Amino acid sequence: MLRDFDADRERLCAARLMLLFTPELCGARDPLAVLGAAFPHVDVVQVRPKPLGGAGEAPCDAALVLRWTRAVLELRARLGASALVLVDDRVDAAELLLAEGVSGVHLGQDDCPVRIARERLGAGPLVGWSTHTLDQVVEADELPVDYLGFGPVNATTTKGYARGLGAEAAWIASRASSFPIFPIGGIGRENAQELARV
Repeated sequence: MLRDFDADRERLCAARLMLLFTPELCGARDPLAVLGAAFPHVDVVQVRPKPLGGAGEAPCDAALVLRWTRAVLELRARLGASALVLVDDRVDAAELLLAEGVSGVHLGQDDCPVRIARERLGAGPLVGWSTHTLDQVVEADELPVDYLGFGPVNATTTKGYARGLGAEAAWIASRASSFPIFPIGGIGRENAQELARV
């Protein structure tokens, strides 16, 4: 049976909340229990296991990404959740997991180039791209992407940013792009309301 990636794309366009699931940030809590509590409230889950302590910029081991993404897919099925699941950074892992229910890949500025990822995955799967400036947001209009991450909106230790770009910059980026934009970086319950109009 063929996957209906057009339906995934429609769901992405209607999505309001994307969770960047980093198991290492769950501390002593069981990461899957934390995710299980969040699943009913999010539209998209980006699986991004990353070493902590400044080493997060190196691509994560493919076997680790496969293991965590499969665990997320199994949890989604067990809960009957409907959130889209994306792989962070690893086009090879996304390619292997498409048949298991992954909807695509999210790429950073220093990851596999977007055009190469699109060639490998084909026209159907979703491809997202992280942007950090308005120039990159405008550049994305020429790339085969489906959505953008924009930020960091606020300071974030996971990426080592002491300052964020601010909610106003995210609002401007969302108006400048023809793609759905998901603000990223240092966003939590205490400041999410600032992004209500993005």
